[in-house]
Amino acid sequence: MKPPPVLTAPAPGEPLAWVVRGQLVESVHTGHLVACDADGALVLSRGEPEQEIYPRSSVKPLQALAMLRVGVRLDDEQLALACASHNGEPRHLEVVRSTLASAHLSEADLENTADLPLNPAAAAAWRAAGRGPSALTQNCSGKHSAMLATCRAAGWPTARYRDPAHPLQHAIADTLADLTGVRPRHVGVDGCGAALFSTTVLGLARGFARLATAPADTPEGRIARVMSANPWLVGGTGRDVTAAMESVPGLIAKDGAEGIYAAALPDGRAVAFKISDGAGRPRPVVLAAALHRLGVEGFWPWAQVQVLGHGEPAGAVRPAFGADAPVGLR
Repeated sequence: MKPPPVLTAPAPGEPLAWVVRGQLVESVHTGHLVACDADGALVLSRGEPEQEIYPRSSVKPLQALAMLRVGVRLDDEQLALACASHNGEPRHLEVVRSTLASAHLSEADLENTADLPLNPAAAAAWRAAGRGPSALTQNCSGKHSAMLATCRAAGWPTARYRDPAHPLQHAIADTLADLTGVRPRHVGVDGCGAALFSTTVLGLARGFARLATAPADTPEGRIARVMSANPWLVGGTGRDVTAAMESVPGLIAKDGAEGIYAAALPDGRAVAFKISDGAGRPRPVVLAAALHRLGVEGFWPWAQVQVLGHGEPAGAVRPAFGADAPVGLR
C-alpha cells in the first residue's frame, strides 16, 4: 500500500481584504501580495512574497509568449484571446474559430473541458439555441486554439497537447522560468485540462513586469500591446479585468481562479497576489488598493464590491491596507 502523498501547505498570509457589514468586520480574506516599483523593489508586501502558487489563468499571457517564441502566427485579436479567460460572447467565439481555421483545425480538435459561456446572457442564448456545454464556449478556448495552432507551426502532434510531457508544455515551462526567475517545482492540471506549472507570487509579478516593459517589437512587448489594446477580448462584458485595463492607461492585467491576480504598468510597476481561501470576491478591491499604493490615481467603479442586506447595500469589501482601509484596520 502506497503512503499518502505529502501535501505542500501554503502559509495563511496576512489580511488583504475585510468584509464590512454595518460597523462590524464580518469576514477577512488573507493572502499573499507584492507590489513592486519600476526597479522591481518591493513597495508593499503582505504575507510571503516567495509563496509557491499555481498561477491559474493569470499565467495565460506567459503561456502565449511561449507560443510566440515557438513560432506561431496569430493576428492581434487571436493573440489577445490566447491571453484571455473570455466570456464566451459571440465575438469571442468568432476569434477562436478563426484561430482554429488558420491552422486547418476545427472545434473537434480542442481538448479543453466543455462548459457554458461565463457571461449569463451568452449562456442563455447558447442554451436557447439547443446547445449544451462545449469546449468552444469554455473560457480557455482561446488559449487552447492557440496551443493547437502552435503545435501545427512547430510540426508537433496536436493530440495530447495538454500533457506535461508534450514539447509545447516543455516550452511553456521554460518560458515561465525565464520570465519569472522561478523554475516550476510543481505540476498540476488546470481547470481547463492543460498542464499547470507553479511559480511564486513575486515571480508572477516579475513576469508581468517583463512583459509590460519590453520593447514593442519583441514578442513580450507584443503581448502587452495586444492585451492593453483589446481589453474586452481578454475578459468581456461586465468583467473587472476588462474594466481595469480600460480605466488605467497602459495596464496589462489578468485574473485567475482561486483568488489570483497579476498586473503591470509600462514603467515596470507590478502587482501580484493570491487570496488564500481562493475567493474571487475581494480580487478587484485588492488590485485597486495595490495600484493606489503604487501611485496610480483614480476612482474605479469596477473596484467597488458591495455587501447586500435585503437586496440593498449594507456594507462593502474593503482593502486591509492603504488609505481606503477601515480606520484602525490598516
